[in-house]
Amino acid sequence: MSVIEILKVIVLGIVEGFTEWLPISSTGHMILVDEIIHFNITEEFRNVFLVVIQLGAILAVVVLYFKKLNPFDRSKKPSQKRATMFLWLKIVVACIPAAIFGFLIDEWMEAHLMNSYVVAAMLILYGALFIVIEMRNQYREPMITKTTQLNYQTALYIGLFQVLALVPGTSRSGATILGAMLLGCSRSVAAEFSFFLGIPVMFGASLLKLLKHGLHFSGVEMFYLLLGMVIAFVVSVYSIKFLMGYIRKNDFKFFGYYRIVLGVIVLIYFGITSAVS
Repeated sequence: MSVIEILKVIVLGIVEGFTEWLPISSTGHMILVDEIIHFNITEEFRNVFLVVIQLGAILAVVVLYFKKLNPFDRSKKPSQKRATMFLWLKIVVACIPAAIFGFLIDEWMEAHLMNSYVVAAMLILYGALFIVIEMRNQYREPMITKTTQLNYQTALYIGLFQVLALVPGTSRSGATILGAMLLGCSRSVAAEFSFFLGIPVMFGASLLKLLKHGLHFSGVEMFYLLLGMVIAFVVSVYSIKFLMGYIRKNDFKFFGYYRIVLGVIVLIYFGITSAVS
């Protein structure tokens, strides 16, 4: 263990916490940053680390939205408790497509699509889609302005959009937010429901990764993992608050432009790197 490696863990935790909830692809950022800083760990532990530190990020959603997501809150009326239970059922329904496809094609995706060119292409493609959809919705009023107004069919359709996020560089939050907006949700509802979907999806992905690779970590690796999770949690709290505050007054076009610029940078950087090597 060295101070330099600890600093690298902190950087990766910051990147994960900041990008997981913004529609800009945490995978794209993590790949680029990891390539630049060269975190000195085994390839097997790297695969576990980059997924499991997401648990820290997801805990931020649980903490920030605990009352809204807790059906047993004593301050809630019976009707509010039922509404919360129904919200969880809609979350489960929306997660079914990603759970099925993730189980069936996760290894194939990791083997064939986990590369910089796919990430760059998806960054640019979905960046353009954000701009186009925001321009399309410019003079339209959203039909769904509260998460309680979501029905099961809409939740399932949003879940189908979440399947697209299995392709690296797409962004889970980006795909679900785009899908929700296309289906008539307001920006705040699209973002919140995307956060909520992340709870079972990311817990499930982390569990599968741990089961696949086992828990045979050294003391140093366990420290890196816990530190990364803590940093991701703290930064995620601020990232979520920032996004919800930002979209109250702004649209998602800025994130679209940012994705396109980042995609071009990733393409150029890895293109030059490959040519030099």
